[in-house]
Order: sequence, then C-alpha cells, then structure tokens
Amino acid sequence: MNREPHHLIEEGDTPMTWTSYRTRGEILRAVISEADARRDGLLPWDVEGVADSFGDELTLLGALQLRWHTRLAGRIERELMARPMAFEDAVVDAWRATAAELPGVRAIVDHHRAHPLDDAMALAMDKAVAKERILLAVMAGQASAHDAGAAAVGARLEEKARTGWVLAPVPEPTTPTSLLGRLKAAFAA
Repeated sequence: MNREPHHLIEEGDTPMTWTSYRTRGEILRAVISEADARRDGLLPWDVEGVADSFGDELTLLGALQLRWHTRLAGRIERELMARPMAFEDAVVDAWRATAAELPGVRAIVDHHRAHPLDDAMALAMDKAVAKERILLAVMAGQASAHDAGAAAVGARLEEKARTGWVLAPVPEPTTPTSLLGRLKAAFAA
C-alpha cells in the first residue's frame, strides 16, 4: 500500500528521494566552497548541478540563508556555553566567527539583501533579516521573540558585530612547490 501523502505533492512534482537529498547537500557544499573562494557576493550558478538541484536563484539563496542561520544559531549556543554571563559579547563574537567561517555565504546574503533580483527575493530577504535580528536580540537576553522592538535591538547587535569585521580578501593562488604541483600547473596553462 502506498502511504505517500498525495495531497502534499503537486501534480508534476516528484518527491525528493534520499539520493537526491544527498546530492543536493553535496552540491550545496560545492556552492559554499565556491562562494568562499570567490567572495564576490554573487550566487555561484555555474557550479555543476546547481540549476537541476535548486531550480532558481531564490531557492539557492534560501538554502544558503538557512545554512548561515543554522550555523549562526549553533555558534551562539557554543559561545553562550563557554561564557554564560556575557550574553551580548557571546552573540557578537558568534556572528563574527560565523562570518569568518562562511565568508562567501555572508557576502552573498549581504549582496542579495542590498540588491534583490525581484520582489519575491526582497520579501524573503526582509523576513530572513528580521528573523536573524530577533535571534540575536533574544540570545543576547535583550528581548523576547514577541517584543515589537526585538528586531531593532538585533539590528544594533548586528551593527556592533559588523564593526571591526571585514570580509577577508580572496587569497592569492599559491605557486605549486612540488614537482607534481608544478607539472599540474604547467598542463593547466
């Protein structure tokens, strides 16, 4: 007996299998790696398999935003465990550390926040920014999730985290030092 909830699947849609889920995860990791290497703020749409796995820019941006948010939330938790009485400092330091870990993702999120491709992306980014700011405020112990001013408090914390944080430049390619490395470089040229 097929127990698949057909009412949740639109006609023409296919449910995501474990294999496609794993493949999408691998492609997302490749996208993040490429974004970290480029740090230009643009979605790496040229990574193999991206178009097939994500379909459009908003879906890919949403996956990157989710990766940023979950990494940030986890980092905040770890910082608070290490320094349970330094709420604001822990949140600020966690934001900076997450930005250092995911510089390409941070650059993409910032770019598309300032320059959304369309109204749907602008709306999605506005919601994501508000949720992130509320998270910052709540975890810093300065607001509850239901406070009308929580996002404003979080904006202040985000600004504090950004102060002094600079997106590291893209590292220069290193010159291969081994014989094999030099041979590979020569064949690539």
